[in-house]
Amino acid sequence: MYTEQQFQIPTLNGLTEKTIEEHKKLYAGYVKHANLINEKLASYKGDETKTYETGELYRRFSFEYNGMRNHECYFALLTGTSIDAPTLIQAINTQWGDVETFKNAFTALALTRGIGWAMLSFDKSTSTLIMHWIDEQHLGQLQGTTPIIALDMWEHSFVADYQPSGKKQYVIDFLAQMNWSAAESNYVNAQ
Repeated sequence: MYTEQQFQIPTLNGLTEKTIEEHKKLYAGYVKHANLINEKLASYKGDETKTYETGELYRRFSFEYNGMRNHECYFALLTGTSIDAPTLIQAINTQWGDVETFKNAFTALALTRGIGWAMLSFDKSTSTLIMHWIDEQHLGQLQGTTPIIALDMWEHSFVADYQPSGKKQYVIDFLAQMNWSAAESNYVNAQ
């Protein structure tokens, strides 16, 4: 059973409390449905007449599971403004030259047309950071990598407060208010 995590998100520039609360409800739905799928799969165990249903549940599970885990990373990054991330910032400086160049590149990634996630992940096999886009929740998740920074780019995360034309400002505000200490923990734990 997966358990819904609780996140204490302070008042943020640009994102209203209502948007955050509605977003948390969406996350709760991912947790709920990941558990429901597992329950249903357990009830079908060994039943060869349920092959089609079982296959579709497994297909759907990656959407619910990744939605749950991506949101957990995203919400942790909204739990307070902190710039304490010496190890991660050193890695960013090594790969992108400086944090400003990284933020510009990440912003460009986040402005990808479509719904999904702008991600910075750690590849343990090469000890490098990789920026990548995930369509929806589950298409483009890089096997063997660990999310360090996850930015939700589905409309529900910003349109109510920023309007569609404010997408870039949402990204800029996220990076300005992000809890770098949470990203640092993700990075250190991934190593």
